[in-house]
Amino acid sequence: MMNPIPYGKQHITKEDTDAVLKTLTSDFLTQGPKVAEFEKAFANYVGSEYAVAVSNGTAALHLCALALEVNENSNVITTPITFVASANCIRYCGGNVYFADIDPQTFLIDEEKVQALIDSKPKGFFNGIIPVDFAGLPVNLEKLRYIAEKNDLWIIEDACHAPGGYFTDSKGQQQKCGNGVFADLAIFSFHPVKHIATGEGGMITTNDKALYEKLILLRTHGITKNPELLKENHGGWYYEMQELGYNYRIPDMLCALGITQLQRADEGLKKRREIAKRYNAAFAGEVSIEIQNPALQIGHAFHLYIISVKNRLELYNHLREKNIFAQVHYIPVHTMPYYQSLGFKKGDYPLAEAYYEKCLSLPMYPTLTEEEQNYVIKTIKEFINK
Repeated sequence: MMNPIPYGKQHITKEDTDAVLKTLTSDFLTQGPKVAEFEKAFANYVGSEYAVAVSNGTAALHLCALALEVNENSNVITTPITFVASANCIRYCGGNVYFADIDPQTFLIDEEKVQALIDSKPKGFFNGIIPVDFAGLPVNLEKLRYIAEKNDLWIIEDACHAPGGYFTDSKGQQQKCGNGVFADLAIFSFHPVKHIATGEGGMITTNDKALYEKLILLRTHGITKNPELLKENHGGWYYEMQELGYNYRIPDMLCALGITQLQRADEGLKKRREIAKRYNAAFAGEVSIEIQNPALQIGHAFHLYIISVKNRLELYNHLREKNIFAQVHYIPVHTMPYYQSLGFKKGDYPLAEAYYEKCLSLPMYPTLTEEEQNYVIKTIKEFINK
């Protein structure tokens, strides 16, 4: 039997460990030069004007909500098929979460359902939208921006699954996830199973200077030492807390790791797409297995490779018996006990719930060998055919 094959896995090289050790023995373990270096490199990678490195992806979402002044009067739309943090960030600020069901072909938030939800409420009721580039497939933000502008809404793009991903706009231009062309803010995660692994960590990107400056302030307790922003100035030691901020900083050691990981990001993305291509070819003729239409996969960053099967629980257990640790992404957010306590219930978003009943995430990471992938495919086919 094969050694255990997880659904996702980090890849740490000697170059990575050398960079961390060098920073560990430098003058700065936190709030040092590696933070700004990582921010600049990441902004350049996605094509945004600004980037703000933070402690994790959830912190990134929370800071975005704070910067956009979400409060108890705010009403925000997101997808039920996402990790709970995409919705929780609004609740952290006291705001109200609304869900729009998914497109069953893409598993992404359905723009038509977003429009229908907006139309069902009085004009001006909603404040923003948080679309999710789920599994690495980018949302068409150009279409969503059109809806947002008609209704005076902001957009936070949850791009945790999609660094390097892109969609093609109506002019034939590739629009990279997080480039800030259509979204006010975008967020990324550097959890170990993501494309870029720093252990924990996150990034916010934007092209809006005012939002960028607010994020910088909120990241560090709401404190500034910038002489241009101070109300008073008693001397070189002086600082002011101007907002109720948080300690959402990321250490220099993790940024050093992020920089070297980012340098291999394109190589890793290429391997993920090669793995997806092999899965597509293997499952194309299997009537018991549904996959995303390959025609929809242009620009896909493949954080996850998802299949849909009717006997998902049995296949999940069978794979685990064979040392293949597939996973399920995600349990619909509105079915969580906390959100049910707010009035949501099963049956509210039938397409999301139907997706959940059959979805299974297969092993997908750059160091997955062809031998391991063939073993995964063979094991699945044997189960399906039996």
